Formats: sequence, C-alpha cells, structure tokens
Amino acid sequence: MTRIVLDHISLSVGDMDRARAFYEKALAPIGFTVLMEFPASMTGTADVAGLGVEGKPYFWLSASGQQTPATHIAFGVETRAEVDAFYEAAIAAGGTDNGAPGIREIYHPTYYGAFVRDPEGHNIEAVCHAPE
Repeated sequence: MTRIVLDHISLSVGDMDRARAFYEKALAPIGFTVLMEFPASMTGTADVAGLGVEGKPYFWLSASGQQTPATHIAFGVETRAEVDAFYEAAIAAGGTDNGAPGIREIYHPTYYGAFVRDPEGHNIEAVCHAPE
C-alpha cells in the first residue's frame, strides 16, 4: 500500500501583510522562514508566500481573501520544547490562546500540543508525539 503524505498546503488570507508577519514570528521557533514569494502578476490570481524549512516551502499563504470557515492546521515537531516555543511566539505575534501546551490524552497518551487562533481565526497547532 502506498503511503500518502501531504506535500504542502495553502491558506487563503484576507490581509497578507498581517498573516505573513504573524506566521513568520509564530513558526520561527520550529524553523520555518519565508522561502518563496510570487506576486499576483506572476501567479495570475494573488500574491503568495511559501514558508518552510530546509529550502522546501510546505505552508503557503495566498492573498485571495479570508478563508471561511476557519480551518485547523497542525505542525508536527520533534520536541515538547518546540511546542512551548511555538505557543509563546504565536501569542506574542498576535494570536489568541485556543489551548495552552499540554498532554491531550483524548488523542493518545503522549500527544503534546498547543493551539492558537491566528489573526483571521484559524486554529493553528504545534504537536509532538514523542514520549517526553
């Protein structure tokens, strides 16, 4: 059986400058930076920015209008400290608490996650599955 893995995801936003500033700060603790940007004149539809690690943009922002309903995106990380750092950075960047870092045994005994609403209301999470 072939394993299917998402290669990248795109989030439509109403305010590209605000979204980019938020995600640059919120995702910095887990190694994400803006790696690519293309103007609407190039894409044919909207300005876009790709954030990622190690030269690969996995998370794209598209200035094509606020996405509704709000969505949930979870970023997998290696350590619980990264979850904590994401949460602190996201709150400092203007996000709002939607679940402080902690164990979520409802999912499994070592599910350690933190949830933040971005400025447009999307539920953004960092999660670590390691046992400590």
